Amino acid sequence: MDHPEQQRAEGTRAHRPEDDFPIEPPLTHLPIKTHDRGFYEGFSRAVTVPAKVTVSLLILWAIFFPVSANETLGAANSAIIGRFGGWYVYLVAALMLVCFLLALAPRSGSLTIGLPGEKPEFSRLSWFAMLFGAGIGIGMLTYSTGEPLAHFTNNPEIIAGTISPASTEAVIPAYRYTFLHWGLAAWCTYALVGLAIGYVAYRRDLPLTVRSALAPLFGTRMSGLGGHVVDVVAVVATILGVAVTMGLGVEQFVAGLDRVGFGDWLVEDGSATLPAIVLALVVLVGASTISALTGVGRGIKWLSNINMGLSFALLALFAVAGASLFALELLGAGILDYLRHLPELSLRIYGDDGSEIATAQRQWQLDWSIFYWAWWIAFAPFVGMFIARISRGRTIREYVFGVVLVPSLICFIWMTLAGGTAISLELSGEAGGRILDTALSDQLYATIAVLLDPGVAAIVSGLIVFLLLTYLVTSVDSAILIINTINGAGETEGQRRRHIIFWGAALAFMVGSMLVLGGIDAIRTTMILGALPFSFVVAIMAVAIVKAVVWDLRRKHHGVSTTATTDEWTENTPPRDGAD
Repeated sequence: MDHPEQQRAEGTRAHRPEDDFPIEPPLTHLPIKTHDRGFYEGFSRAVTVPAKVTVSLLILWAIFFPVSANETLGAANSAIIGRFGGWYVYLVAALMLVCFLLALAPRSGSLTIGLPGEKPEFSRLSWFAMLFGAGIGIGMLTYSTGEPLAHFTNNPEIIAGTISPASTEAVIPAYRYTFLHWGLAAWCTYALVGLAIGYVAYRRDLPLTVRSALAPLFGTRMSGLGGHVVDVVAVVATILGVAVTMGLGVEQFVAGLDRVGFGDWLVEDGSATLPAIVLALVVLVGASTISALTGVGRGIKWLSNINMGLSFALLALFAVAGASLFALELLGAGILDYLRHLPELSLRIYGDDGSEIATAQRQWQLDWSIFYWAWWIAFAPFVGMFIARISRGRTIREYVFGVVLVPSLICFIWMTLAGGTAISLELSGEAGGRILDTALSDQLYATIAVLLDPGVAAIVSGLIVFLLLTYLVTSVDSAILIINTINGAGETEGQRRRHIIFWGAALAFMVGSMLVLGGIDAIRTTMILGALPFSFVVAIMAVAIVKAVVWDLRRKHHGVSTTATTDEWTENTPPRDGAD
């Protein structure tokens, strides 16, 4: 046998166990340093402290320097949206493509987000309820009438003069753009982030945190500074994304209280007053914090099931008392029209050649599509992490189809039943502008007021207020738990009470300060700015999950383990710490 000196001299090396395998097993260990005592016990201070400082500075800036903050946000928003609008469009289109390729490919679609033979923790009904409640439940209540009505009176075709606003011809185009914003694009963004995190967390036993999704590309380097930065960006994006949802919810919550007769002091000149904002935030954040302290298995699951039941009760009301036949026609024709135009709409970027029409179309895209893409991306670390947390044990195919198709269809049904009823009432002249002329936060209540007798309308409006409360509580407490999971290096157990209270208060102050600063537009602007850094993380996630799946398929072909257990391992398979 050759001696080591002779092997080196001949340019060879000693045989190693991994030489028997044409591809190495995946990374199954990503250490993240956490503090072992004190206030930050169980948390990564390198993530938690910078995230808290960043959010606190944003709040203080908005409170103590409102004029400067408003001017700076406006200037930054115009510059960033103008330059990166195309980036958002192409990124979301790519996320949709990656999701469906992974799900439809026979071999990749059959891979489990978990260990071999592992079963899902939640039933499909509870799973769908939590997906919908934490994903877009609040926005659905605000935009179910508001968005179809907005596109009914103004969309790119109306701007170009090819159809008339508020006409019969404007109905299908209105739903084309409504479905574009609330359909596959939104849910594929969430699904991709959740899949990238859950796949490596549950198959490879990596921490359930955002940085782990990049480990297939960067390996154990994500344990250090780069990983800390990724998690901090994810926490800040989550706060800003949830702030938009809370801001919309607070405005509609106050509008509902005004509708059911809680007092004229709630609304002034169509906007919520400062006392009303404070009252709403105290109620909503207080309830959310209490729910968050009970954890995902109790409070959130219980509230999500209530949300689903009340939502279907409201849908049943619109189906019975509303324009159900008109809505059914809209649903079928709208989905076909949406799918037919989806490739074109997903890649279209309106240019500005200086003409009045081009400028207006460009502004419409910035105000609607680009805003939504930024919102979904900012919301993605929260919703993606939450979806990953509740989807362990499902195959990639079941995961993608469940996360993308079912909630999208529910959104479409909501939009056609509630929004279609509002449009029908306006087309027939029965509403007489009483729905179109109200603020976005009040249009659902206005539709109910036109549709039903005053006494019944007041009861239903009260039901909507309660449903809105439960959706807000579900979203906020889920977001707080996810933020603590990221800060805790993927750990979901342990002492989190003090940090839950901090993040609940931070959300309240963020939403309150921004609503006072410039209303919902100020929150939207801040969110769009905060979404930009995380959009680059999402793009890298898409590359990382494709690489992870492709390499795992190669490993399975060669009989090499693809999980952190020994179930699929051969006796001599070597462990490793590098990237795929």
